[in-house]
Amino acid sequence: MTAGITEIDTLVVGAGQAGVAMSEHLSKLGVPHLVLERNRIAEAWRSGRWDSLVANGPAWHDRFPGLEFDDLDPDDFAPKERVAAYFEAYARKFNAPIRTGVEVRQITRNSGQPGFCVDTSAGLIQANRVVVATGAFQHPVIPAIAPKDPGLNQIHSAHYRNPEQLPAGAVLVVGAGSSGTQIADELQRSGRTVYLSVGQHDRPPRAYRQRDFCWWLGVLGEWDAAAMKPGREHVTIAVSGADGGRTVDFRELAQRGLQLVGLTESFDHGVVSFRADLADNLARGDENYLALLEAADAYIERNGLDLPPDPQARRTFPDPECVTRPILQLDLAAAGITTIIWATGFATDYSWMKVDAFDANGKPRHQRGISTESGIYFLGLPWQSRRGSSFIWGVWHDAKYLADQIAIQRQYLTYRDASQRQADAVGLGLAAPKSAVGA
Repeated sequence: MTAGITEIDTLVVGAGQAGVAMSEHLSKLGVPHLVLERNRIAEAWRSGRWDSLVANGPAWHDRFPGLEFDDLDPDDFAPKERVAAYFEAYARKFNAPIRTGVEVRQITRNSGQPGFCVDTSAGLIQANRVVVATGAFQHPVIPAIAPKDPGLNQIHSAHYRNPEQLPAGAVLVVGAGSSGTQIADELQRSGRTVYLSVGQHDRPPRAYRQRDFCWWLGVLGEWDAAAMKPGREHVTIAVSGADGGRTVDFRELAQRGLQLVGLTESFDHGVVSFRADLADNLARGDENYLALLEAADAYIERNGLDLPPDPQARRTFPDPECVTRPILQLDLAAAGITTIIWATGFATDYSWMKVDAFDANGKPRHQRGISTESGIYFLGLPWQSRRGSSFIWGVWHDAKYLADQIAIQRQYLTYRDASQRQADAVGLGLAAPKSAVGA
C-alpha cells in the first residue's frame, strides 16, 4: 500500500485471531478486503503475555476448524509463541491480504457518499465497510486506588514477563483470574513471598473423569450460553494450562506458602486494606467447581457414557490460617513488598472512531457484532453472541456470521431495477431501445 488514497470494499482493523478469522470468511465469499495491523500478526500473544504462558485450553480445542497444531499432542497446551505462529500459518494458508506495521488513526463516515474515510499511517483509505477486530483487551487498567508511591514498583500483568524482571522483595498480586493466579504461582515457586488478592471467581476443574473442562462446557451447552448470568458481570475465571494443565485450588496454593487476602479495597500511607470476604469468595468458587462436577456426573449417567469415576476431584484442603484469620491490613514496607502486579483486566478505547456506534460509556452498540452505525462491525467482543465469543474457536464462528451479513449487504447493492436492466441490455446489443420496439 502506497501513500495516497486506496479504495477497498471492506477494511478489517487488527490481525489477531479475530482479524485472521474475518479475513478467511471474507475470502471464501469473494469479498474484496484488506486487513491492517499496526504490529505483527497475533502480536498480543508475543509481547502482551508473560514468558511462560501457554494457552488455557488444549490444542484440540483452542484452534480454528481448518488447521490443527500438527506438532502438538491434542491434549497439550500450546506455548504463546506457538499460538502466534499458528495464526501466521493460518493466514498464509489462504493468502490473507494483511498489511502489518500500519496503524489506523481515525475513521470517519463520508458525507454525501457511502462508506468511510480511514486515516492510516500509510495514507488514506476509502472503505465501504469497516470491521473492528481489535478485541476487548486493548488497554491495561490499573485502578484509581493504586498508591502514588514512586518507590513502589507497580506494573500491570500485561507487562509482567518473569520473576527476574522484578526488584528483590515480596510481591502483591491484585486479581485472581487466570493471569493473576498463574503469575502469583510462578513468583511463589521462584522463592518470592507472594500475597494474592482474591475476589469473586469461577473455578472449574482442569479435567474431570478423563475430559477437559473445555469439553464439559461444550457438551453441557455452556459455551453457547447467549447471556451472562445476572450478577456475574465482574466474575473472573481461574484456570491454568501451565505444567500440562492443573486445577486451580487456592487452598493448595496457600498450603505451599502463598498468602491469600481478600479483595483489595484501599491504600493509605503505605498500608493496604483488604475486604473481609476471602472465605466467602473461596466458598463461591467451590460452589462453581462442584456444580460443574454435578452437571458432568448427571450428563454421564443420562447418556450412559463409560467414563470412570474421579473421587480425587472432590478432595478438599483444610482452610489455611490466612483464611481462618484473614489479613485485613498490611503495611507494605513491613511486609517487604516492593512490587504490586495489577491483574485487573483491560479497557477498550474507540476514541479514534468518529462514528455513531457507541453508548454514553463508549461501549459498542451492536447486535451480534453488527453496529447501530450502518457499515461498522465489531468482532472479538466478550459475549458478542455467546460465552465463547472471545475465545479462539468462538471468534471464528462470529466472524463467519459477520462475513455472511456483509455478503448479504453486497448482494442488495447489486440490485438493478427494470430500466437499468434494459439499459444494460441495450448497451450490450442484446435488446432494442424501448422507443424502437414495434416501430
